[in-house]
Amino acid sequence: MRPLVEHGYLRMRDLRLALRQLRKAPGFSLTIVLTLTLGIGATTAIFSLIEGVLLRPLPLRDPQHLVLLGDRLGDGLQLGVTAVEVATYEHAALAFSSMGAYITTSWELSGGPLSESVNGARLTASVFPTLGIAPIVGRVFTQQEDEAHAPVAVISYALWLNRFHRDPHVAGAAITLDRRSYTIVGVMPRSFEFPLLPGRVGQAQLWVPMSFTADELSPSAGSWGTHLIARLKDGTTLQEAAQDANRIARQVMRDFPPELTAIHIRGDVLPLRESIVAGVRPLLRTLFLAVCIVLLIACANAASLLLVRAIRRRREHAVRLALGARASTILRECVSEGLLLSLGGGLLGLALAAAALRATVPLLPESMPRIDAISINAGVAGFALLVAVATGVLCSLGPAWAAVRTNLLEGLREDARSGAGSPRQSWLRSSLVVAEIAIATILLTVSLAFLRSYQQMLAVDPGFRPDHVLIAGYQLPSQQYATESSIETFNREVVDRLAAQPGTVGVGLANSLPDTGGGGRGGFTIEGASLDGWKLRFAPFIETYGDYFGALGIPLIAGRLFTVRDRSDAPLVCIIDQSMAKEEWPGQSPIGKRLHIGNPKRTLPWAIVVGVVPDVRIDAPDQPAGEQWYFPLEQPAIIKGSGVTGMVDLSSGWIALRSTLPPEQMIRTLRSVVAGIDSRLALDPVQPMADAISAVEAPRRFNTGLITAFALTAVLLAAMGLYTVIAFSVSQRTQEIAVRMALGAQRGSIARLVLGSGAKIAAAGCALGLFGALAVSRLIRTFLFGVSATNPIVYTASVCLMLALALLASTLPALSAAAADPAHALRSE
Repeated sequence: MRPLVEHGYLRMRDLRLALRQLRKAPGFSLTIVLTLTLGIGATTAIFSLIEGVLLRPLPLRDPQHLVLLGDRLGDGLQLGVTAVEVATYEHAALAFSSMGAYITTSWELSGGPLSESVNGARLTASVFPTLGIAPIVGRVFTQQEDEAHAPVAVISYALWLNRFHRDPHVAGAAITLDRRSYTIVGVMPRSFEFPLLPGRVGQAQLWVPMSFTADELSPSAGSWGTHLIARLKDGTTLQEAAQDANRIARQVMRDFPPELTAIHIRGDVLPLRESIVAGVRPLLRTLFLAVCIVLLIACANAASLLLVRAIRRRREHAVRLALGARASTILRECVSEGLLLSLGGGLLGLALAAAALRATVPLLPESMPRIDAISINAGVAGFALLVAVATGVLCSLGPAWAAVRTNLLEGLREDARSGAGSPRQSWLRSSLVVAEIAIATILLTVSLAFLRSYQQMLAVDPGFRPDHVLIAGYQLPSQQYATESSIETFNREVVDRLAAQPGTVGVGLANSLPDTGGGGRGGFTIEGASLDGWKLRFAPFIETYGDYFGALGIPLIAGRLFTVRDRSDAPLVCIIDQSMAKEEWPGQSPIGKRLHIGNPKRTLPWAIVVGVVPDVRIDAPDQPAGEQWYFPLEQPAIIKGSGVTGMVDLSSGWIALRSTLPPEQMIRTLRSVVAGIDSRLALDPVQPMADAISAVEAPRRFNTGLITAFALTAVLLAAMGLYTVIAFSVSQRTQEIAVRMALGAQRGSIARLVLGSGAKIAAAGCALGLFGALAVSRLIRTFLFGVSATNPIVYTASVCLMLALALLASTLPALSAAAADPAHALRSE
């Protein structure tokens, strides 16, 4: 026990002595603490993202056993099943203990001052038991309620809080969805999320029974929009589960109706966590690597400053060693100083990380999953403490070793101002700065590549003109709009009334708009394609009504646009984009060619290509433009079969309005026109088209901004490290510089000497940085768009910027050296 007490006493004495020494040099201490605050704070903030998104378990029971289950069609990456398949999977599966089906959707929620659109999901009753989460109020719906199409609902904690003010007796209350009354039977916990979707906007607020309709259960429906969630049996591997799913998929194909036999599917499984985080894991790893680079530079900076301090205290250490002090005592004191500084930086860094998260989490792009799980918790705080301790030890080891290796005779002879340390210590100081500059050059090169990539994305021609365009999403309640004629009347009145408003240039409706990522995607067949050579490919098909192309400013390249004569009693027509024209009819004019939806065995009528328009991206501008085609809403036979008249029942879609007025000024007009047709209909969102484009560009903008911020921090820290080394070198070479000037050296040559010293260090760092940038180019290649990871212009610009900043950091010490008074310097020495 006594040795432990003595050891603790020595530790406390070392800490008190270290604190007293640091208080004597407040400027030095503050510089190191702030430097480490930047490094540890940034690292902690990014780690909190990784912990919340990648490391924290999903808020479900045994989430490692949950998988998504379904079919893969053609080259598609998504897993889905038809409604008919759900029962087949449930009865034939052997590798799963339970499973359930779900479809994401949205409803008009009314009953308050204003109707609003809420997101949710239709679930089979087995989904909740499969997820293993029980409600905190009431119950979940049953299989009998699902089969009986009972109007019951389970609501989220957020909806319970915001609309029902946490009423404990909410079970049994009524809620109106799509103008149909539902009975609330339960409330889910605060942490419950399902389906697990990225961002905050699309999170489910309520859940209702699946209750498949007769159309959905039709064997020829051919819609793979249903999803399965399943729980693996104990001891079952993913490979065994995938084999079981593929066996079921083969059984499903044997039961296909004739019109679907050309489609080949394969069953597969995907871990639920992987389906959520797979898209962001490489990005978060890259960001963590980048911020670790910043931390390394901060550590090198701190180590360099501590080494300078150790060199300045050589005489003090030599005297203490000569008087009998142990080397281990001095070593402990140096490490204690480093730990105190790093712990101070760690505490401030934790506060900086918390402040950064409060400021940046609301700005995270909607592509980021599990945003609500990102926070500073005990695990993140422990990580910050661990980083602080490790940083303190690593930063102080070099200076501590230099202190205990002091030569007693040289240390006692030298003056405190003249000691420059041994050549080995001088080499160590320079090496640390070379490493800082090399690492900063790597990060600066990556940042410039990201900036160039973002610039390339902004330069992409979207294929339309988003200026002066206002868009609004809508979904017609099925209770009120139960017939095709009621839907058709609404669509006609919206277009006609908006077209009559002052300033309107064009107005159109569609099931999808550019940069929204929505719309239908289906297989298609080109006339003349043989069944043997046919391959299932998907292309977005856009159902349009009104002046859709005029409203969005999509120009015509060849042929014509749709006219009022393109009705159900006229020849069926369609418009394709340039990608489809080049891919399907290379070297030919596509005008007059024919295609239809589905595989060659489907007996749907042919549509004649009457026009070609530019490629218009459904997704973000940095995503490849693929084949796409359009058809008029007034020709439903294209998707429903010959003989069908009237209009496609577009019960949910988008309104696009082009006006001579700014779109912000047209919001009230659009809302009032729609309210004049249906006063209870919720529109969501209503925004300028430019805002929608900005939202899809947000992920790349966020990545670029964050990497650039890290690069600027790294460059500034490296410049500060270079300044510290050059300024210390000048201060220790005062006598040498004075002798040179006394012997006739000009002030300009002295300045060039100092600048040359800085330039040599910077050049060595930049050279190493270029090799490092080439090494990491493979890691960033997948994040770039329109620019190579080894672009010579990017590399040249990075080196030029780093050298310029290095010379700037050396300028002040150079001017100080050139302005020195040699007589005063020689007298003082």
